[in-house]
Amino acid sequence: MKKHIISYAHIKQNQVSVNGTIMFSAAPSTTLPEFLTELYKSMGISYPKFHKMDALCKLGILCTEFALKDTTFLADNPLNKIAVVLSNASSSLETDRRHQQAIDDKSNYFPSPTVFVYTLPNIIIGEIAIKYKITGENAFFVSEKFDAGLLVSYTEALFSEQTQAAVCGWIEVDNGAYEAFIFLTEIQENTNKNTNFKPLNQLTVIELYNQTIWTH
Repeated sequence: MKKHIISYAHIKQNQVSVNGTIMFSAAPSTTLPEFLTELYKSMGISYPKFHKMDALCKLGILCTEFALKDTTFLADNPLNKIAVVLSNASSSLETDRRHQQAIDDKSNYFPSPTVFVYTLPNIIIGEIAIKYKITGENAFFVSEKFDAGLLVSYTEALFSEQTQAAVCGWIEVDNGAYEAFIFLTEIQENTNKNTNFKPLNQLTVIELYNQTIWTH
């Protein structure tokens, strides 16, 4: 049973890289909200729910969209056999702060339910699952830094059961700093159809994570 990475996307420094090639770039001075809006518009997709999401979920949806672009990943794998395995360092702290500020403001006390719903990091898994109709296993881990070994070992464990494919990665937003790295992996019976597929292992994931040469 061979597991391969078929596509990956990386977003940071106001740029988007797909399979190691920069596909979108915004001015370095662009704020994160501005960048996410620019990126959404550039993709030509229509998903009104996107505008209600917090920054973490917007970033995750956009990075996943880029990783899926030009693939047959969703068509090739049963949606109930696709897992979502994600991680970051700060959980949902960015949104937690906004929620806490609303609670602390006694003169204008009105915690927003729209904000509150995003005070769990795994809500991003739910948003990805809803948009792409994925119903397989899922897990969200919090670690100090990007941990390729953790993502690979957990995904390998899922593959040993009923999972046939997985959306994996790192999605981090904290105090304006952000990064997203998503890779798609699946069981491949015949890898001859695409020689660009990479074997799923820790070294490969680290290599792909570090592959892009960012221009700013």
